Amino acid sequence: MRVLIDYRPALREPSGVGEYTHELARALLAAFPASGATRPLDLTIFSSSWKDRLDASGLAGATAIDRRVPVSVLNLLWHRLGWPPAETLTGRTFDVAHSLSPLLLPARAAAHVIMIHDLHFLAHRERTRAEIRRDYAPLARAHALRADAVIVPSAFTASEVERRLGVPRDRVAVCPPGAPAWTPRAAAPDAGYVLFFGTLEPRKNVGGLLDAYERLLAGPADRLRGGSGSPTRQAEAEVRRPVPDLVLAGKATDDARAWLNRLERPPLKGRARHIGYVDPANRRALYEGARLLVQPSFEEGFGITVLEAMTLGVPVVAADRGALPELLGDGGLLVDPEQPAAIADAIARMLDDAPFAAGCVAKGLARARHFRWDRTARRVYDVYQQAIEHRRCASA
Repeated sequence: MRVLIDYRPALREPSGVGEYTHELARALLAAFPASGATRPLDLTIFSSSWKDRLDASGLAGATAIDRRVPVSVLNLLWHRLGWPPAETLTGRTFDVAHSLSPLLLPARAAAHVIMIHDLHFLAHRERTRAEIRRDYAPLARAHALRADAVIVPSAFTASEVERRLGVPRDRVAVCPPGAPAWTPRAAAPDAGYVLFFGTLEPRKNVGGLLDAYERLLAGPADRLRGGSGSPTRQAEAEVRRPVPDLVLAGKATDDARAWLNRLERPPLKGRARHIGYVDPANRRALYEGARLLVQPSFEEGFGITVLEAMTLGVPVVAADRGALPELLGDGGLLVDPEQPAAIADAIARMLDDAPFAAGCVAKGLARARHFRWDRTARRVYDVYQQAIEHRRCASA
């Protein structure tokens, strides 16, 4: 099977999509070597950029094709004109052309596979920018309906693709990412921090998290006055540990300016800090130093940071929205992201109730073991075969 993967999301400072792209390519190469006796795979990874060059050193066995064409130019041509086809750019032919975005990678003869990580860009186009704002919302439905298969990371996203884009359920495949190969840590650090990890953008609910953290700093009595008026576990506690610092890790977007300004003013000044983008090689160390992870997003198509935290044994507080309940289950605390008091109380419980936090860690570790890249690779390979058959039948 000859497969072309658009590797561009993994070129520079890869976030969730880039990590999925790279790890999927690695897992496919490991599971289906080109010389395999059964189900062989001839994998080509494609990149195109004016200044960022493709490094395929960690993808032995793949054919790497790197073109010096600006990303924005090629995307405009691909999204709006469907040209040039993959065969022209690469000089090769393929059975499958796999785009890791919701929009097709043009090819003359290959089956088309796309990946939709989430549909937040449809519900909140105003929160997107650049090519995502220009192309994703107006084109995603047509491209998804033309695709021979649509890969999604969660059952939640699968249901959204079926409901909002009208793609038949039998053409949508759930292929979640795998957990990192990390050994769980022995214990949480006594002097650790509360961690938020993700791009600082509106859907991540950073403002709500900062509101919640200010309530933590104010103490249980002020949280009670600001909440529903009912006693809480935290408000009734007589002895409290000091509130750990808050660390915001992840690339800041233009929308983050107001939140970053808040970090420079009391009560957050000196207690909360932004450390910026974290290289994949340093991610484990970031989790190692955390008392817990807080992921209060309004919507996630999966929630890779939650999976990474569970894998290492970090307690998690997450929003009860999107795919996060499906991923976290009983391995942490789910809260309403629109209620800062609820977020604050959940953080306080994880910090103060050691037996409860330990139970969440144990359940999270068990859940994380189900997410493996070799399983993802086998599932994606099956999707490729189904896409080839769908294209063959559609062309008959």
